[in-house]
Amino acid sequence: MLWESAEPRAALRERFGLAGFEDAASWLSKVLAESWGLEVEACQRILISDQNAIAWVSTDHGALVVKWSRAQELFEKFTAIANLLDKLHQQGVPVAAPVAGIDRRYRVIVHSGSLPLSMTVQPQVVGDLLEISDEPAVRNAGACLAELHSALAKYEDSSLRAKAQDLDLHRRIESWLEHQDGGLAPAASEELRAQLVSLAPIDAEPQLIHNDYRAANILMAESEVVAVIDFDEVAWDYRVRDLANSFVVLGTHFTKWQPTPATVRKAFLDGYESVRPLSDLEHQWLRTLTLWRAITAIPAGDDPANWAAAL
Repeated sequence: MLWESAEPRAALRERFGLAGFEDAASWLSKVLAESWGLEVEACQRILISDQNAIAWVSTDHGALVVKWSRAQELFEKFTAIANLLDKLHQQGVPVAAPVAGIDRRYRVIVHSGSLPLSMTVQPQVVGDLLEISDEPAVRNAGACLAELHSALAKYEDSSLRAKAQDLDLHRRIESWLEHQDGGLAPAASEELRAQLVSLAPIDAEPQLIHNDYRAANILMAESEVVAVIDFDEVAWDYRVRDLANSFVVLGTHFTKWQPTPATVRKAFLDGYESVRPLSDLEHQWLRTLTLWRAITAIPAGDDPANWAAAL
């Protein structure tokens, strides 16, 4: 299990109709042979996260990562993301490019019994998760995000655009303050309200953003980015929203969550702006959006990582 405390064998059975690891490995061998023409030599491990699963397999085409999901309402989005990754790879962006199936599709609907599952296959990228104590790596990660944003800005797919999402940042924050603020940091919430008053509408266009750009999704070789992974949260929004999210959660690794120190934020932004400088207004919005994201990161119960103090 990636982050849940559920029993893995029960999760495999209840969520994907697979009796256990051996049954899952046998099923994977059959599916990959039928839909990708791959011969599986071994399945090393399977990781479960909510409605999704990831398997690491060795095949006659090398080491691969297989991802599948039972979230049928997201199947269309997953297909669009697989196509997006192929285009990003073609532009030289460091991503794990999907492997085409026999029918040339990058995302295929397979079945476990009668349960439909959306599956994709990618090469296994060797790398270490970003460590925010490595300043050159943090700067390079910031530069990589700017390059990724430039590539994403050129990509159009209606299924990945916002549907009925309010892109007015003022209205979104005001609505959150009125209806969702849990009162965990009242002084910070008041500061957020005060900052909104003087902020002009953002001078940028919305575009696709990664929306989960943090250490767990950035693979490094020494201080160089070798792959950005996990595009499942990709969204139609503003680049500074992506930056603000990274400012707050850049150092998080799966169950290891910690606030991002100010020195790390500076190095990350320096790297980003070495590729694409922000406008003065974007800098102002980045400050406000970072405060908003930081407030939402405070847990409702115990706060051992001191998220509240990191505001």
